[in-house]
Amino acid sequence: MEGNSILIVCEPNRELEYIKSIISLMAEEIYEIIDLNDVLNDYVESNKEDLSDSFELLKGSLHQIFKSPDGEDGKDLFSLVINKISSSILSDKIPVLIHAGALFGSGIDNIHIMENALIMKASLPLIILYPATKDKDAILFLGKRPASKYRCMIVE
Repeated sequence: MEGNSILIVCEPNRELEYIKSIISLMAEEIYEIIDLNDVLNDYVESNKEDLSDSFELLKGSLHQIFKSPDGEDGKDLFSLVINKISSSILSDKIPVLIHAGALFGSGIDNIHIMENALIMKASLPLIILYPATKDKDAILFLGKRPASKYRCMIVE
């Protein structure tokens, strides 16, 4: 299975500089910038009443609050991200994810997004601004977590 994603790798401390460039260089007619900070905030705002109950119920599996287990449909953050990407593709715009660090610790890894069937089969690529450092041959998301060995195009 081939990938359909492009990672633009940037030093975490230069992420805002990259975001400013992306916003100024990527024409709105072609690209749709999806700010994952905004998506996370929208999710929390829309679900704030249920979140405290979910935290209490899922103490041992907090990641399931944001990403339902495979095979289960839920009103989760992961579905919201995928729906935003889908909407962009249906509008014939290339989705560009910024502030990917907003997902850190949520149980949603970039690999989950890139390997989603919708992304894999899409007629347009998904671009992700990926704040990471390099340590020899390894790419470390946010300078902490090793990136998966997923086969996508990497731009450094």
